[in-house]
Amino acid sequence: MAAESRPAAAMSPIAARPGPSVPPASPGPAKQANRAKSVKPAGPVKPANVPARPAPTSPASLVPPKSPPAASAPPISTSPSAPAASSVSGSVFTTELCRDIGRFGALGPAWQELHRRSRTATPFQSHAWLHSWWQSYGTPGRLRIVLVRRAGRLVAAAPLMLVHRPVPVLVPLGGTISDFSDVLLDDGCPDAAASALARALRSVARTAVIDLREVRPGAAAERLYSCWNGPRRQLADSLCLELPAVPMDELLGRLASSRAQRFRAKLRKLDSLGIEERVVPEGEIPVAVARLLELHRRQWQGRGVTPEHLSARFADHLTRAVGAMAGCGDARVTEFLLGGEVVAADLTLMSGQLAGGYLYGADPVLRARKVDVATMLLRSGARWIGGSGRTVLSMLRGNEPYKHHWRPETVHNRRYLLCRTYLEPSLRLLTGRAAARGRAAALVKRLRKE
Repeated sequence: MAAESRPAAAMSPIAARPGPSVPPASPGPAKQANRAKSVKPAGPVKPANVPARPAPTSPASLVPPKSPPAASAPPISTSPSAPAASSVSGSVFTTELCRDIGRFGALGPAWQELHRRSRTATPFQSHAWLHSWWQSYGTPGRLRIVLVRRAGRLVAAAPLMLVHRPVPVLVPLGGTISDFSDVLLDDGCPDAAASALARALRSVARTAVIDLREVRPGAAAERLYSCWNGPRRQLADSLCLELPAVPMDELLGRLASSRAQRFRAKLRKLDSLGIEERVVPEGEIPVAVARLLELHRRQWQGRGVTPEHLSARFADHLTRAVGAMAGCGDARVTEFLLGGEVVAADLTLMSGQLAGGYLYGADPVLRARKVDVATMLLRSGARWIGGSGRTVLSMLRGNEPYKHHWRPETVHNRRYLLCRTYLEPSLRLLTGRAAARGRAAALVKRLRKE
């Protein structure tokens, strides 16, 4: 279940691969040529092979030129009718750079098929989530989605946008309201697709560092990082807590007997109150999302609610995204009723391996009646995830004490930074800023404990 406040994780840079050294410029031949003119030869002398005088230096010439792409990396096409082509291990790949929201919308069916074939993808890489997010949060002209196809079939995608922080950076779509980011790679050819995507990204990122935040361990971005030919850094990012996708009895069996007995008593209280639950049908999603957000507001009123969760653009995004995701089985809204009235609602987002409680809201009347809402939501999620084929019940980002009652596994997201050789100073700037923020967060945390 998503937390209202998520502490920043400390970040420690890992050494980058050193870039190639640049040979010093050869000295001009001006002095040698002048000396030859001032000395009169005693006899016939064969003319010296004197190189041409270099062009005068201007301020513009001091700017390092953009390195051309490698021979195996074709230019990226912005037109789907004229894709660029490359060959990896005998397979021909075509690449495309999508910068238009209309074109992004039209990619829906192919994107969703790739999402299904990308085993490690999370719900936050689904087309419905990302396209809706861009509609609410995107800046016109900044969209940069890199696509790779093999024989016309989409096999890799990197959903990015251009920002300045303070140097040009390509960052994933989804922003801070998305718990995970990643690229998509077809499970049928993950290594070849990663290599083709890496070359395409090098061509796109001529003046920008690629900064992939909140990458879950085992994600497709790890393959991209491994085959990147250029400077790179790996940093720690947010902490997440995860449980196995097993029935509630097995979750209780993981606890000490005394604690398990306390939770069983809480579950009996839920049953004695007669709280019922129902899964919201697809056609009722817009009304149910609005009701969830109102319950969320009431639950956190006076206790520091996340301001973005009360914004109109967040409501619009969630309504669009959840409506589309519920239709294809990637989202589930559950309502809890007491005496026929909805007193709590929960939004769970899903992908092939993972289900995560994203947002919930509860009427303060439940707190007044000593109902353990977190236990109620966990039992609901455990009831259906066991038979879904998924393996992880994620509590998403955040290290709140109540989550540790269930002995979850601690998982650290990663941050991957990639760039071309001549942009390594920008990469160092970003990693230095990240390290400084990490030290500042650790200091604040220590001072609060004191």
